[in-house]
Amino acid sequence: MEFCDECGSMMKTEGDNWVCGSCGYEKARDAVSEASMTTTQKQEKSEIVDVSDAEDKGLAKTNTICPKCENDEAYWYMQQIRSADESETRFFICTECEHKWREDDH
Repeated sequence: MEFCDECGSMMKTEGDNWVCGSCGYEKARDAVSEASMTTTQKQEKSEIVDVSDAEDKGLAKTNTICPKCENDEAYWYMQQIRSADESETRFFICTECEHKWREDDH
């Protein structure tokens, strides 16, 4: 991850350059050492909760209305799926029809 020298915003790579999305400042990628870069990876499949084993994993239950069958109880868990500076996302699994949905804090 690289931050803009001019405004401090996060920069993105475009070709051989780092480009600031806010002010347009550019600098060559080779000007940044590899040691200062951070690489992230996609979510692993083992982190995804399967509906059929929600109860086996000991997920907590809560009173909420399923948007599909209107059942009033669901398993729930929270997971960080966006950047670390944003809140976690709540996932629900209906105890009746096993419909999955999520709730963000937007």
